[in-house]
Amino acid sequence: MDFAIVEESYSKYGPINSFRDLIVWQKSIDLVVGVYEITKQLPEAEKFGLTIQVRKAAVSVPSNIAEGWGRKSSGSYAQFLRISHGSLCETETQLVLCVMLKFVKQDDINSLQDQISEIAKMLRSLISKIEQKNN
Repeated sequence: MDFAIVEESYSKYGPINSFRDLIVWQKSIDLVVGVYEITKQLPEAEKFGLTIQVRKAAVSVPSNIAEGWGRKSSGSYAQFLRISHGSLCETETQLVLCVMLKFVKQDDINSLQDQISEIAKMLRSLISKIEQKNN
């Protein structure tokens, strides 16, 4: 598969040899770390509820970027990036619920929401580039 189409805007350090070189994957990993930190504030009663749900959704974002990369097919990769974007939306929804249920303050998740917006833009752009290349 030709991943050169993403090199210029998605790698800080030159050629992309692995999904780990993608800035969108790196930022997604940072998001997961942030989600784990914020969910430490949730009540113990949510340990098997919202805590696990939001963590799983967040972990799914970089995981699907990596899995799609590993498929070595641009069509399959684009589909996994769409799944990753869906998981990103799920993560944001669950963080909003954390605020609405008064488990955390809005100020506590503002930076995570900024990260989510940035990752979403990157995913949409990457999907678009892959689709343009395939057409």
